[in-house]
Amino acid sequence: MTADILILSNGPGEVTTWVRPVVRQLRQQLGDDRNQIRISVVLSPCPNSSGKEADIARSYPEVDRVQAAEHFWQFLLWGKTFENWEWYKRGVVVFLGGDQFFPVVIGKRLRYRTVVYAEWDARWHSMIDRFGVMKATVADRVPQKFAHKFSVVGDLMQEAQNLEAGEAGEQGSRGAGEQGSRGENSSNPPTQHSEPSTELIGVLPGSKPSKLMQGVPLTLAIAEYVHAKRPQTKFVIPVAPTLDLQTLAKFADPQKNSFVQTFGFSGASLIVPKLGTHSERPFLKTGTGLCVELWTQTPAYDLLSQCCLCLTTVGANTAELGALAVPMIVLLPTQQLDAMRSWDGLPGLLANLPIVGSGFAKVINWLVLRRLGLLAWPNIWAQEMVVPELVGKLQSQEVGEMVLDFLAHPEKLAEIRAKLRSIRGEPGAAQKLATLVEEELGKQEVRRLPVDVYGRTV
Repeated sequence: MTADILILSNGPGEVTTWVRPVVRQLRQQLGDDRNQIRISVVLSPCPNSSGKEADIARSYPEVDRVQAAEHFWQFLLWGKTFENWEWYKRGVVVFLGGDQFFPVVIGKRLRYRTVVYAEWDARWHSMIDRFGVMKATVADRVPQKFAHKFSVVGDLMQEAQNLEAGEAGEQGSRGAGEQGSRGENSSNPPTQHSEPSTELIGVLPGSKPSKLMQGVPLTLAIAEYVHAKRPQTKFVIPVAPTLDLQTLAKFADPQKNSFVQTFGFSGASLIVPKLGTHSERPFLKTGTGLCVELWTQTPAYDLLSQCCLCLTTVGANTAELGALAVPMIVLLPTQQLDAMRSWDGLPGLLANLPIVGSGFAKVINWLVLRRLGLLAWPNIWAQEMVVPELVGKLQSQEVGEMVLDFLAHPEKLAEIRAKLRSIRGEPGAAQKLATLVEEELGKQEVRRLPVDVYGRTV
């Protein structure tokens, strides 16, 4: 049997945490013969796109073909890919991010079965063949006549975490007994938090200039404040794959970012150690001498899982931390009201329009800030304030005191961690979702080309 598996996805979070474990599992269940089963990834536009999603998808050895987001609308409207791909007569469209209407259109055009992974909401029940949902509560909200289409598969984000942990373990086993220092791409945790008494705090200021402009100086100023009062704290920044170190460091430089002084921060410089020196990874060194390590391996789930607490901004980071059950403080500084332009959907598109985008951003952010919290994904999922959200003209001292209070009362962090675990679904989602795809392939009749009244192929 020859068949195409067409994966539809969009943003960086979906490509790394959903697509990666699913294509791995599909190959394990359907085989690695590329002449029989072909896996293609088609990306749709996303306001939070980094522009490197296609390259990330191409790096997965299980994937045969990838089309970048800039060619999506031509494919959706006319059915033609940029490279004029051919398609087998049998296939399944698998939705892993974007708009759930996309698999409806593309599935009908290719005459393929459709499988949708629905994390919190499922749509187009009558036009999609199967749904794999994270929790049973998603299926409970659909009409009973469509209930047979729904299967609880679990949490793909947890699957991605387990996948990385397994790979890290394999690399650690292969590296055991080897001499010499670790390179920058090592999957082992930073040496600076190997001491039992060390408290590791993750710093996630974002990946886009609109967030980094305020996020970098604010979080580094908080780190200085906390470290001065609690020297056993260590700080690490998991650098986004779309961000180079020089660009990140620019936002900590008072000569290049006017917001550095706004937050009472003296600035930081990038240090890239030479090979063979005591320090193994690059770091930002602040004016007080604090060294904040820069972790460039992605995804960084193994590292984040070791953090007792993270400082982050709104966005996909909060979803990933929530899936890992890592306590967090979500920061939304408003010293520059039009700086936050990374909202999802239509607000994000309007806020990033040329010329008028700044005005839209100010209005959108003003409206958002008037609502009562629930800006972080774990809070949206739970519909309650599971993790604290700090919004306003934030300063390092007030946030630093909250961090110190959490560290002094670990039972508060344990309570947040337990709530985060209760929100998400069970692991094992990739295997169950791949099984749904396999079942749909077995159900599908080979599509037949249309014929005219004389039986000739049209």
